[in-house]
Order: sequence, then C-alpha cells, then structure tokens
Amino acid sequence: MKKLQGKTAVITGGNSGIGLATAQEFIAQGAKVIITGRNQKSINEALETLGADAKGVIADSGDINQVKQLGEKVKAIAEKIDIVFVNAGIGQFNSTEQMSEQMFDDIMNINFKGAYFSIQQLLPLINDGGSIILNTSINAHIGMAGATVYAASKAALLSLAKNISAELLPRRIRVNSVSPGPVVTPLHTADKLGLTQEQLEGMGSELVKQIPMGRFGLAEEIAKTVTFFASDDSTFITGAELIADGGMATLKGA
Repeated sequence: MKKLQGKTAVITGGNSGIGLATAQEFIAQGAKVIITGRNQKSINEALETLGADAKGVIADSGDINQVKQLGEKVKAIAEKIDIVFVNAGIGQFNSTEQMSEQMFDDIMNINFKGAYFSIQQLLPLINDGGSIILNTSINAHIGMAGATVYAASKAALLSLAKNISAELLPRRIRVNSVSPGPVVTPLHTADKLGLTQEQLEGMGSELVKQIPMGRFGLAEEIAKTVTFFASDDSTFITGAELIADGGMATLKGA
C-alpha cells in the first residue's frame, strides 16, 4: 500500500523546487495535493506537471492578507486535510552592514510570519493525528557570512516546530522539521539570491567544498525525507528535526 493513500496534503510554495518535488512524491504515494503559489501562471504550470490529483490556490506568503484567506481557499477544495508542508520561503543574503530594512522584512515576512499564520489558518482543517512539516535550513545551525537574517528566520521555524508540537499534543498532530543543506532548486539563481552571477558561481564552488558528500542535494531527495514525516512511518516522532545536508553540518572537517 502506498504510504499516503487516502490522505490530503497542502504544500505552500508547491509550484517549484522542493515544494513541487514533494508534491510529486506525495501524489506518487497516493495523496491528493493542494499547492499554493504567488500567481496563477506559476500554479498552472505546476498543475500541468502534477496532473489530476493536484489543485492550486494563490497565496503569497509575504502578503499577510492573502495568508489570512488561505484557510477559506483550501476549505473550498477540501473540508479536511491530513498533511501540511510549510515550504514557501526565500533565500536572500547580505552583510549586516549592507542589510536593508526592506530585505530584512521580506525575508522574515515570507520565511517566518507567513509560515506562522499559514499554520494558524490551516490548523482548524487538519484532522487529529495529522502531520505538519516545516522546511527549515542548516543555516539555523552553522555560521555563514551574509546569512544573518535568513538564518534567523529558519532558526525561528525550528523553535516554532518544537513549541507548537507541545500545543498540539492533545490533537495528536505531529510537527517536525526538515533542514536541507544546499539543494539544486530554482531558488539558487543570482537574481533570487541577490547576487551577481560571478558571486553565485563562487558561492556554489565554495559550498561544494564544505559538503562531505561532494555535491548539492536534489529536491527529490528532500521530498522523500519530508514524506517520511508526512507518513505513518514517523508516528512516534514530534518536535524533531531531520538534517539532510550531505554531512555539511554534522561531519565538519571530514
């Protein structure tokens, strides 16, 4: 039997990268999936890939007014859901000296505030015994120049997972985190990271040197890790974190 047979999942930012790969894996394991994206065009493109077992709703995690409509939009598609993968996020990097208030707000609004209130909106729809998974990052554990705000936003998610786990014990809703290392996704472009192409290439080559397995991860690999937390394979795990980084944070100096 497929691991997610009969379950319904919501994936924020499910239109590309890790979110899209996870939607594909969830569907392969028998789930129905509802993805969110910033605009209808990106959602439609993703739905063409995902097929009939997927639906989509517009919800920009950086716009609190849209986030506050998420529950109603999802409920119009599915009265109840079993899995929420809080994946929508951005990666922007700058030195502390050069960090602007606008960039600070963009990172925190999408990565933490949007995630927090997305969970709040979806909680009434989650069946007791369901699963929430947060997409965090090894940047919450390691020091990296230029990552001050991004790392803080991901550390906030790790703390949120532990605390909300305690709140949801009476409903048997498990809350866990997956912390990827560098992964090949559309997020890693010069424009989205706020870097020049030369800076991006330099960062990539330096990062690979720091990964004991000698390569970036694949979105499909992270998707399988998320599926573990989404499935009944992890029913005795809550408030936990799985680091999927090729050994970057755990095998320093290997």
